[in-house]
Amino acid sequence: MTDFQKILDKAKELETTMKEKQEKIKKIEAEGISGGNKIKITLNGEGEIKKIEMSDDLFKEDKSVIEDLIIAAHNNAKANLKVKTNEEISKISSDIGIPGFKWPL
Repeated sequence: MTDFQKILDKAKELETTMKEKQEKIKKIEAEGISGGNKIKITLNGEGEIKKIEMSDDLFKEDKSVIEDLIIAAHNNAKANLKVKTNEEISKISSDIGIPGFKWPL
């Protein structure tokens, strides 16, 4: 086998591995909370909201308070997702032999 063929085979293997890892990242979930657990928001690995949970007593609050708590819970979930995603990317980059590789996020 030629060196060029080895490079092509390695590139195909790397492509398959990267696709598998990207799918794994999509399945990551992160939760954000605010208001002393009155609001919980769950995001998937793509940053989409999967679930919102609100305690019943929250509805006694003013609308602007509820809106602020939703924003805070979302921002908390987003920060937690970034941490989890970066951890997974670090694993991926070491698995494929690219030390210090960072995906653009």
